[in-house]
Amino acid sequence: MSTTTPTVVLVHGAFADAASWSGVIDDLQSAGIPVIAPPNPLRGLVADAAYVASVASQIDGPVILVGHSYGGALITVAGTTDNVVGLVYIAAYALEEGESLGELQGRFPLSPLVSNLKEWTYPVAGGDPAVEVTIAEDAFPSVFAADVPADVTKVLAAAQRPLAAAAFEEKAPAAAWRTKPSWALVAGADNAINPEVERFGAKRAGATVIEVEDASHAVAVSRPRAVADLIREAVRATS
Repeated sequence: MSTTTPTVVLVHGAFADAASWSGVIDDLQSAGIPVIAPPNPLRGLVADAAYVASVASQIDGPVILVGHSYGGALITVAGTTDNVVGLVYIAAYALEEGESLGELQGRFPLSPLVSNLKEWTYPVAGGDPAVEVTIAEDAFPSVFAADVPADVTKVLAAAQRPLAAAAFEEKAPAAAWRTKPSWALVAGADNAINPEVERFGAKRAGATVIEVEDASHAVAVSRPRAVADLIREAVRATS
């Protein structure tokens, strides 16, 4: 237990940015909880997790890592950082050590996301172009944010950040939930990650789980209070 309130580090996932946490940040700040939402590079599991770990390690005092979607895979690895005291998974992947996103997803029926990805390329220094993916704009509302107002969803679809395709095959070099307490929110109407993937990972991690039955993948946008309440629970448990 810590005598100081942990700093909450919010890690966004693919096809989103840190602004997707805006409602959650507002809620936590109103409760006097220190919070930052750094950018997720979205270039590969190991490199992105190293970036998140670097952010956490430079914070004075204890840290709670919160990961949405792909961000859950990153906090699983980055959570081994010494000052991380808890992990919170929001509609997220909780990987096992040595497991990839593709392997975890492959245990369950694929979500509608998989057939609605659009491929792009980006330059890599000294090598061939690499592949990155976004969600097809016309499919974005139903796949990512079915319970978000249409005008907001149009903006989210236009501003989505692509994920390097290689991230799906990289294996997690560690699983911090083996030694750190964890909490998880399952989005019951998620069309980006099969909710069964979320439930399986959370159960395997021994997480304290809540389920928001009719929530889409964008639960932090549509239900910021439910997300913030779970984070507050983690803060109380580790303070």
